[in-house]
Amino acid sequence: MPEPFVLAPRHTASGGLPVAAAPTLDPAFGALAEFIGDERVTDLFVNGTDGLFLDRGDGAERMPQWRASEREVRDLAVALVAAGGRHLDDQSPCVDVRLDSGIRVHAVLAPVSTSGTALSIRVPRVHAADLDALAALGSFAPGQRAWLESLVGERANVLITGGTGTGKTTLLTALLSAVPVGERIVTIEDVAELRPRHPHHVSLEARQPNLEGAGRITLAMLVRESLRMRPDRLIVGECRGEEVRELLTALNTGHDGGAGTLHASGLADVPARMEALGALAGMDATALARQVVSAFTVVLHLGREPDGTRRIRQAGRFLLVADRLGIEEVRPW
Repeated sequence: MPEPFVLAPRHTASGGLPVAAAPTLDPAFGALAEFIGDERVTDLFVNGTDGLFLDRGDGAERMPQWRASEREVRDLAVALVAAGGRHLDDQSPCVDVRLDSGIRVHAVLAPVSTSGTALSIRVPRVHAADLDALAALGSFAPGQRAWLESLVGERANVLITGGTGTGKTTLLTALLSAVPVGERIVTIEDVAELRPRHPHHVSLEARQPNLEGAGRITLAMLVRESLRMRPDRLIVGECRGEEVRELLTALNTGHDGGAGTLHASGLADVPARMEALGALAGMDATALARQVVSAFTVVLHLGREPDGTRRIRQAGRFLLVADRLGIEEVRPW
């Protein structure tokens, strides 16, 4: 097993805020540490005994030198999940966890994963933690940058959408890093990934049930609890279920400057995705439409280019269409 890889140490910006929190990589990564040490790598995939694949920005590529048995991959998955404070076993064969280093690990055991234990590891790169860094990477044009800053300053409620790996969490982190230092940010996530450069950030994370099936804390429960914490900015990292009801209620009752993310293939697909979440929360289409139109100021839809660059592809605004939720594209920059 190679020596644990050590990320760059914490530095301090001129304003005194930490620029890059970088704890030592957990020894549980074992032989994967050398690959995570590559600054170009954003995702690692272990597909049982079928091999290891890395994404360096040009799509997944196989690492021919990687060899591991199913037992070794399973032990690796169990160790990584345990390092994040959760358990992976035959009773809980699918687990998502965030480690102290900020790395996110998703594991699925066989036989749920028919090809053997499957690991999906996402590595956040600290060089894209604010709007300056994203602008340097080509994520948006100068005009878009000024508009994004105005959204933060005006306390607009923003919904960020896009497919997997399009940079939703990265953009949201950058926007939160631009929030005035006198405001209190409360973020709510299934697996905590948001780490804005901000001195007053409280992170709440959902919790899976214990081995006896008790102790589960859902996103919807956390949204309700957060309202008692006097947040200036209430953020839900990803809307995926009934918590959308609580988020919409909060954004419609004086909690401006909030935000959330949502998986969607295109801007035109966002209303249908919102209606699906509303149905999970017991909301009919008309009630949901009225709540959403009132709650969100703007929708930012992201995409990933063939060269790996994540960009803002479209912006939109929700509207009512015969008492149903619709959306129209806008170009405010």
